[in-house]
Amino acid sequence: MNDNDAVIRKAIEWRGAPMALATVVTTWGSAPRPRGSHMIIHADGRFEGSISGGCVESDILQRAEEVIAGRPGHLACYGVADGDAWAVGLPCGGEIRVLVQPVAEQGFPPSLFDRILQASEAGQPLILSTDLESALTREGAVEGQFQNRYDPPRRLLIVGAVQIAQSLSALAQAIGVAPVVIDPRGRFLTEERFPGVALDDRWPDEAVAAYRPGESTAVVTLSHDVKIDDPALAAALRAPTGYVAALGSRKSHAARLERLGAMGFAASDLARIDGPAGLDIGAVGPAEIALSIAAGMIAGFNARS
Repeated sequence: MNDNDAVIRKAIEWRGAPMALATVVTTWGSAPRPRGSHMIIHADGRFEGSISGGCVESDILQRAEEVIAGRPGHLACYGVADGDAWAVGLPCGGEIRVLVQPVAEQGFPPSLFDRILQASEAGQPLILSTDLESALTREGAVEGQFQNRYDPPRRLLIVGAVQIAQSLSALAQAIGVAPVVIDPRGRFLTEERFPGVALDDRWPDEAVAAYRPGESTAVVTLSHDVKIDDPALAAALRAPTGYVAALGSRKSHAARLERLGAMGFAASDLARIDGPAGLDIGAVGPAEIALSIAAGMIAGFNARS
């Protein structure tokens, strides 16, 4: 998954100014940034984003200046060559191809930044296709062209404002996943316990359904209270939720599956639940358990993408 949200918002902020957009279109080996990563460059030299983690940005800035001045959009190839990995190359040993194109109708139309943001806010992915010969980008999937998929930002709905939720919400924020803690119990759900985190005191099934969870949303239940966890899981399974997990032992999870099965969920639906939640790392204590759940969530997201 590409974290291009800051680039998109910066391009909209700079609307009307001459700009160039650099995009990683191909990677080989240990390339530092994934295919589809963006870097936006303003005519005054400011930029946002990264296409190599710092290895070749200086050369990209020069190419962007030329494109803004009128040079057509073009491809640039970078990698380890002639034994000199540091001379406009990638010391990590990988190779990348980068398209540098003007932010203009004859390159990357400025209106596409708005379309990406609109789709993201609606919780929907958007695909753009680029002809690498002409450097023209258009909306939609075009066979034979470079396609870049823009998914909505990742979000984590944590059901149960327990101690593990405190660590998990902090971890989610650190890795760029927006957490929401859901719990109808007011004594648990306080800003003091969850500073800077979105809080929702609605009943879990109502809250989860209201967020319309899609492929970029995870739902994790932590309360150990059947009345709170089960309705949340049911709501998550009724949607195309990207990752669903429930805390508990194997025995309690088996009982949970029986209850959900009695509600009409098929075996294929129940198989979507990661239970017990998270990767088995021998976690001990709330912080380590939260780490295992965060790792399981990322593994689940990446498996889908």
